Amino acid sequence: MNRRLFLLGTAALVACSPGQASAADRFADSPWRKLSDAEWKKRLSPEAYRVLRHADTERAGSSPLNNELRRGTFVCAGCALPLFKSEWKYDAETGWPSFWTVLKANVVTKPPLLPWQGTEYHCARCLGHQGHMFTDGPPPTGQRWCNNGVALRFSPV
Repeated sequence: MNRRLFLLGTAALVACSPGQASAADRFADSPWRKLSDAEWKKRLSPEAYRVLRHADTERAGSSPLNNELRRGTFVCAGCALPLFKSEWKYDAETGWPSFWTVLKANVVTKPPLLPWQGTEYHCARCLGHQGHMFTDGPPPTGQRWCNNGVALRFSPV
């Protein structure tokens, strides 16, 4: 498990988000950004807290969302911002829910430290860590947005 603490402040994450400034600025005054770490810890399950607030990774294959096939929207488990449509989901056989695209205005990104790590992405409203984007996905984008299931909630249509 990745136990690296999420120490970047809001400004640092937003600054690392080329092309996403308008999405980040849109939520700059969001009450979700003003919650303290202690408040987040009270609101979230222990595993969701570790993933969303400290960029941990859940165990592969542990999410019930891996098998979610209904029509609907996958939203941030921290603040309910829509991130993915169900028709974008596919089985990447990685053990985590994967999508071939994302609602780009609703995420901010941070470039990887090493090329194999993928681009880290976060919810643009609450800055909760979601997962990593890799360039080994299916057409039409060639992207694999690999998300921690515990960082998402599913909202059926």
